[in-house]
Amino acid sequence: MVIDVGPLLRGEVHKIDIDYMLAPETLFGVEFSADAHVVGCLTDNAGYMRLVLKAELEYRGECARCLAPVSGVFSLDFERTVAAEGVLTEQQLEDGWDEYVVLHGAELDVDEPLREEIMLGFPKKLLCDEDCPGLCPKCGKPRREGDCGCPTREIDPRLAILATYFDKKDDETDGN
Repeated sequence: MVIDVGPLLRGEVHKIDIDYMLAPETLFGVEFSADAHVVGCLTDNAGYMRLVLKAELEYRGECARCLAPVSGVFSLDFERTVAAEGVLTEQQLEDGWDEYVVLHGAELDVDEPLREEIMLGFPKKLLCDEDCPGLCPKCGKPRREGDCGCPTREIDPRLAILATYFDKKDDETDGN
């Protein structure tokens, strides 16, 4: 969304309310039910402009551990100081990339920095529960459904020969 900040710069208003829908970038394994709902405001306090937004995005996907369906609402608070183009040096912009948005003339485009922040803040792995035990590596049964009966301890095949050695040793000591 491109915001016309002309009335704010001319002193006609001290606040511009923002309410719109933002199409998010696609993420592998995640389906977004709808566009992100973005609300907030741009305020002017004696030449110091501050952008405050809140974005909410409904999503669906699979648990990274047990593949159960997961859905929810991702919420992001986005706050930046608005700086006019040419006021900050390239070094200041690089160092404070997460502190500023740049005003080009009388227009402020908030879509790109907001999309970037949503993608950076979105969970890398979706989980049905923080303590999800996942799937059994042998049979694939979800562990949250109970014990599947598969052995939990497996001998390394490279060391299996040692088990037979100790079994023979025990048999020899029992016979004496």
